[in-house]
Amino acid sequence: MLSFIARKIFGTKNDKEIKKYYKRVAKINALESKYEALSDDELRGEFITLQSSLIDGKVTKDSILNDVFAIVREVSKRTLNMRHFDVQLIGGMVLNEGKIAEMKTGEGKTLVATLPVVLNAMDKKGVHVVTVNDYLAKRDATQMSAIYNFLGLSVGIIVGGEYDDTKRKASYDADITYGTNNEFGFDYLRDNMKFELSSKVQREHNFVIVDEVDSILIDEARTPLIISGPTNRTLDGYIKADEVARAMKRGEPAATPQDKPTGDFIVDEKSRTIIITEAGIAKAEQLFGVENLYNLENAILSHHLDQALKAHNLFEKDVHYVVRDEGVVIVDEFTGRLSEGRRFSEGLHQALEAKEGVKIQEESQTLADITFQNYFRMYGTIAGMTGTAQTEAAEFAQIYNLDVISIPTNLPIKRVDKDDLIYKSENEKFKAVIEEIKIANAKGQPVLVGTASIEKSEVFHKMLVKERIAHSVLNAKNHEKEAQIIAEAGVKGAVTIATNMAGRGVDIRIDDEVRALGGLYIIGTERHESRRIDNQLRGRAGRQGDPGISRFYLSLEDNLLRIFGSDKIKAIMERLGIEEGESIESRLVTRAVENAQKKVESLHFESRKHVLEYDDVANEQRKTIYKYRDELLDPNSDLKEKIISNREDLVLMMLSEADVIEGGLSEDFDTNRLALVVKENSLIDIDPNELKGLDFNELKGLIIDKLAADYELKMSQIDIEQRKGIEKLLYLQILDAAWREHLYQMDILKTGIGLRGYNQKDPLTEYKKESYNLFMELVSKLKTESARALQVVKFKIEEPSQESKSKDIETPKESLKTGKKPSRNSPCPCGSGLKYKECCGKSGPKIGVFA
Repeated sequence: MLSFIARKIFGTKNDKEIKKYYKRVAKINALESKYEALSDDELRGEFITLQSSLIDGKVTKDSILNDVFAIVREVSKRTLNMRHFDVQLIGGMVLNEGKIAEMKTGEGKTLVATLPVVLNAMDKKGVHVVTVNDYLAKRDATQMSAIYNFLGLSVGIIVGGEYDDTKRKASYDADITYGTNNEFGFDYLRDNMKFELSSKVQREHNFVIVDEVDSILIDEARTPLIISGPTNRTLDGYIKADEVARAMKRGEPAATPQDKPTGDFIVDEKSRTIIITEAGIAKAEQLFGVENLYNLENAILSHHLDQALKAHNLFEKDVHYVVRDEGVVIVDEFTGRLSEGRRFSEGLHQALEAKEGVKIQEESQTLADITFQNYFRMYGTIAGMTGTAQTEAAEFAQIYNLDVISIPTNLPIKRVDKDDLIYKSENEKFKAVIEEIKIANAKGQPVLVGTASIEKSEVFHKMLVKERIAHSVLNAKNHEKEAQIIAEAGVKGAVTIATNMAGRGVDIRIDDEVRALGGLYIIGTERHESRRIDNQLRGRAGRQGDPGISRFYLSLEDNLLRIFGSDKIKAIMERLGIEEGESIESRLVTRAVENAQKKVESLHFESRKHVLEYDDVANEQRKTIYKYRDELLDPNSDLKEKIISNREDLVLMMLSEADVIEGGLSEDFDTNRLALVVKENSLIDIDPNELKGLDFNELKGLIIDKLAADYELKMSQIDIEQRKGIEKLLYLQILDAAWREHLYQMDILKTGIGLRGYNQKDPLTEYKKESYNLFMELVSKLKTESARALQVVKFKIEEPSQESKSKDIETPKESLKTGKKPSRNSPCPCGSGLKYKECCGKSGPKIGVFA
């Protein structure tokens, strides 16, 4: 109560920030007459003068902000016939400071972005503007390029489906680049798989503005970006696990500590997990035909079963996914759009394919991955825009160090947000919604109906067809028409059903006739787990001072209330004696619903935090490997010292493999075995008698000298530039192969690490410890395998042609032409330097140098 009174008297922190920005707005406005009086050429000249001063270091961005913002506003007036409102200038300042500007729907965020974009593009280091889909990236870049081109700034667009590296590089080299979060992230991963610096398309990560920042940095942050390849594993396990899952019976948790749970497994809908009971374990072991389901050799079976049970009991068709073109396609739970190309990880997607009886696609192995959190945290400055951010302000501050500033609307909001109506059953709620639509439609008031799933949108579609009410349906099955359907949702008499995607990026405009009818009527048919999604739906009405109405219709059978809050609300309804078809409307109930949403949001935050904590471990390793890779790609780098050092590591490894230990007696050393080990790892023949009687250091020095002499003799056949190129190529191939194998091991580690919790150990701590050990093994392997590859590589010297003598590395195809299968411990003929059993003779992902 005291804090509420204090806020009323002194204002909130946000209010104080806004007052500070308004003082600067007045200074920008004072410059308007100055720039209005200039011709186009004079205006452009003023901008170029400021830009030159900035590049030369004579001024700072902050010192020229007022002039730049005033110039951009004047250019916008001349090119787009749009003048930035004062609140849009505030939004621009908030973005420029690397904060999140929370601006309501229809406040013109696209135009707001032009202000900080121009200011931060002036130093030619590049500005990225990130949108949620290709359509918005193209639209925003095309519309706003009139401003940028007037000022001599170039614009690039990055969208899916266009993978010409030359064009992509040109887009990234532009002063301003628009694109989607997925494309920016995947380009970063692809760049770190290239073999030449010149092939990379991205440049430095300087300044980024993320549109719909809550969608990209919060909602999509639970799923990392992954570039993957096949694992060559059998798919039979998914089918068998699906059969076992179908045979198991769902039970209920124990009512008291003395009781036992019923059934074969329990579904915890709050945490979205499956718990298999003792009876279930026994049944699964019988059906799988194994003695112990949780033995190490059966770990993959228990994992498949867990995913199969999740597929059948936690994932609903037409809610979480759809079956399309004989495949399973994810439905984004926050936007309702189909997530083409993305797949659930850890075998869940294969479990869904087995459940639906479609072709099971091979499970993939991670070749490169990164979370959105760690990708965007690479930027020097990150800023964001959205209509709904305050509910996640704590997460933005904790994860991204981003403050949220709520910007006032240009005109007062006239939309009326009515309290929720709650019914006992879902059927009663459906009938009430249809009746309300009929009343609004009869007088011509447009209605936008928001549903939480495709399934529910189709229920309302059938009911409206029965009532003969003309309407449009927008869900993941016909999202191609999104912009057109939403644009027409404000027309008199329009009825539009939308699933979690009420026009993001597209304004719903209304005319005077509709204003007189009360504006757009928003009907929410279910509360979403996230309050932001509800607020986004409400925000479709009431843009720029338009009238409008919003109301949510709920039932005790809705998932959110059923799982998290129905008992308290049900008790209230019973006390009030609510009859069938009646509803209650109460602030108390609305608060109970919000509390339920907060619980779910907290669970989702923990889930995202969990993903990030694990990726933070991998991220330090990723940065180390990518930095090393860039050093290898640097044309000015010289590997001479590294090759000498790694050769010594290789020799120490060979001595260890032959049981030649420092401090040991020379007469105890098995020189025959040592000569064989040297032959296997370097293809060099050494007479065992030459090694007899030598101590550890003498053996080490002798073998190093022989390897070095052999290597220099081989390399003397080619010129210095070819030599450097071959050395770097082999190092890169070894690095990439070892890194892929490391990621594969990390995936396996992550899959099973949660079981450590049953042994009273913190899984994250255990993961950090084990992943560090794996990384140390990786570093050691890189050193020895790189040295080995350089020792065993051979050159094919062709007969001199009439014009020139051609020299090249012997390729795997050429070296394998004999058709004779190598022994498992002999060097792989592909030239990787690995043993055959560890390279081309290995089941699973191929990791040979030229794989």
